[in-house]
Amino acid sequence: MTPEDIANKLLLKLLKMGNQAGAGVRRRAPALTARQIKPYSAIRNWHQKQQCEEVFVSAQDAGAISFVRDKLNPDDGLIERIDLIDTVALARFLRQTTHTDVLAAAISLLTPYLTQHDVLELVVERWARMASVRGWGPADAAAWVDAITVIEQCARAQATALSPLREVSARLFRNSKRIEQLTVPLDVLLQGSLEVAARTPSEVWQELGLFKEEQPVLLAGNVEIVRGRVTAVLDEPYTGLPASAIYAISGTVESVLTIENLTTFHSEAKRYFDQPKLLIYTAGMPSPAWRAMYQRVLAGIAIGTPIQHWGDIDEGGFRIAAMLAKTSALAGHCLKPHAMHPDNVPLDLRKPASKRTLQRMQRFAEQAGWHELGAAVLSSGFTVEQEAL
Repeated sequence: MTPEDIANKLLLKLLKMGNQAGAGVRRRAPALTARQIKPYSAIRNWHQKQQCEEVFVSAQDAGAISFVRDKLNPDDGLIERIDLIDTVALARFLRQTTHTDVLAAAISLLTPYLTQHDVLELVVERWARMASVRGWGPADAAAWVDAITVIEQCARAQATALSPLREVSARLFRNSKRIEQLTVPLDVLLQGSLEVAARTPSEVWQELGLFKEEQPVLLAGNVEIVRGRVTAVLDEPYTGLPASAIYAISGTVESVLTIENLTTFHSEAKRYFDQPKLLIYTAGMPSPAWRAMYQRVLAGIAIGTPIQHWGDIDEGGFRIAAMLAKTSALAGHCLKPHAMHPDNVPLDLRKPASKRTLQRMQRFAEQAGWHELGAAVLSSGFTVEQEAL
């Protein structure tokens, strides 16, 4: 590293302090102490030390910093402290952009979408404190706009069949891997929250109706399914079929239960594979193709047949439930919750949740038509996943 590199690196550190002070996350005046400028003071070669100091002097002349030398030799002794005078001037000297300017540019880009995606307000608030959102900062704002473009395009498509991820990406961005790079902002925008757990990329793409490797729908029960080429009873303990190949149910069923969690689905499939009850694994938030299949199946089931959903008692679980309830209603049925009341959860398995998370859980429960359950969730103060039950 050259002496100039050492000086610039130290000044970049000082600029970061200035940005933090401007964002209100630093109380002390931005300054580099003798301990912090050791890379400079450790230089043994006098000529190299002079080269390093020349950078500091230039920054001082630009009105960006001031520095203090050794009291015993105030004219040309070692520099012992560097104070920030002007963050904007230092950024200009280093050919950098201040956090304030980067944030302002990000806000300008995202403002048209704040009404449509209110979670962006929380994203901007976090950026304003110089905190990232899953590693993404205000300099990445354009990527969030790209993510919104993906969501809008997939919503317009309203596909009843899954689409190849990279083909869609190539059409939208002329880059077959761009959507994969946008998984984090896509997940945040789709879930509408910064507090929920991050999903796997495949779960995010699935909600959009995109796939990298298409996964079959898992079904279980002693139930006869009308498919593309055959009508047959499901194998035990379960059967995996493409969503597009599932047309309807032949005959009657006692009930239909959708299950969010794979572990729970496997255990319930082994328990009920020989009974006339249809179990369907949602694999997280169902894709548009999955929901179209679900609506076709429910359309052929007698009104009054119990249609239930067993999801996680967390924000994501109730968001999925709200979506399934909407699809059930389109088929003329009323979705009911199964084992999702907070009272069913042992004390040692309860995980405290923020007020914001609980309010969103209540809102999704109410969207599903589960008003009493929503109120119970809000007052409970916790979340829990199916695996823990």
